[in-house]
Amino acid sequence: MVGVLHTILPHASQGTLLTLHDIIRKCGHVVEYFIFGVLLFRAIRAPGRGWDLRWAFLAILIAALYASSDEIHQIFVPSRGASIWDALLDTGAATVAQFVVWMVNRREQPIADQEFPSRTS
Repeated sequence: MVGVLHTILPHASQGTLLTLHDIIRKCGHVVEYFIFGVLLFRAIRAPGRGWDLRWAFLAILIAALYASSDEIHQIFVPSRGASIWDALLDTGAATVAQFVVWMVNRREQPIADQEFPSRTS
């Protein structure tokens, strides 16, 4: 990946290329765990419809456990290193996915079924 970045940005320093490489990798993880979070929610909800906090919480928990197990696995891989921050970033992406799923489900809910605060004078 650094070689491709060097081809695109031939005048960039090695430090800049490595920083860009890290940013691209982190963005990839965010996208990956966002999609994973949405898919987990759909799998947990399977026969149901709509959105439920328990389903979202379970999806976040599974994503957090998976991210943590991946970081534990990296302890045993010589060229990799474990980082709690990576697991938190991945869990954060799955959490944002639950918020987006909630927003989408809220938009799809008929207006008559939505709860609105009453106006009292």
